[in-house]
Amino acid sequence: MRVGIGLPNTTPGTSGRLIAEWARRADAGPFGTLGVLDRLVYASVEPFSALSAAAAVTERVGLATMIAIGPVRGTAMLAKQAQSVQTLSDGRFTLGVAVGARRDDYEAAGVEHRTRGAVLSEQLAHLRAENADVPILVGGNSGAAFSRMARYADGYAHGGGPARAFASAAAKARAAWHDLGRPGRPKLWGQAYFALGDADLTAKGEAYLLDYYAFTGPFAQTVAAANLTTPRAVKDLVRGYANEGCDELILLPTVSSVDQVDRLAEVLG
Repeated sequence: MRVGIGLPNTTPGTSGRLIAEWARRADAGPFGTLGVLDRLVYASVEPFSALSAAAAVTERVGLATMIAIGPVRGTAMLAKQAQSVQTLSDGRFTLGVAVGARRDDYEAAGVEHRTRGAVLSEQLAHLRAENADVPILVGGNSGAAFSRMARYADGYAHGGGPARAFASAAAKARAAWHDLGRPGRPKLWGQAYFALGDADLTAKGEAYLLDYYAFTGPFAQTVAAANLTTPRAVKDLVRGYANEGCDELILLPTVSSVDQVDRLAEVLG
């Protein structure tokens, strides 16, 4: 299993210089991929823009959206953004897409929330019809999401949680894949959050997650509690995901301190 690291494109205090330096350090480290999150109604850097900046200062590390909210973008624009990052990175990009769960993003985009699943299916069909050379992952936990993944994508992007949650979702992804008669098996990606350092820093990470997931109500506490704040917690999660057949695990930062890249690299050895 490869382990990647997220760019801090949604965490407080991010700047262009920080993203560039973060990407350079990740490129020199043990990481397989740089991943980004996507929010429209949030203080954040647009994911394709962040990855374009990272592409300009890296040579080796892969780049991925984990995930992009497809339906809040026009189909042609989504395809253009994906192909642009693929070109700028010399073929290192993976497009992870899903419908997203936040209504405010859809309201801001002027897009109907109710039909978002059908829109994403149309977008994926368009990408495949255009023979886009970008590997595609689809996220989501519904039966429709797994069917969409199996029909149009190269693999599945899990939304986070303990290894047992990933294992359950991965089994559904494999089943949907085989039900459609696809050869082989889908690529399986996972993600988790981390903040390594002293108590003040990890408290900032917790506060960020509580704010980012405030729309979920009490579930935000569950997400924040799962933030990986010790080397042992990171190692245990990495081992658990590897044992469950994950191909790539993206560890997403919850603070915008560039030393997180070095701290995580040290833990991973």
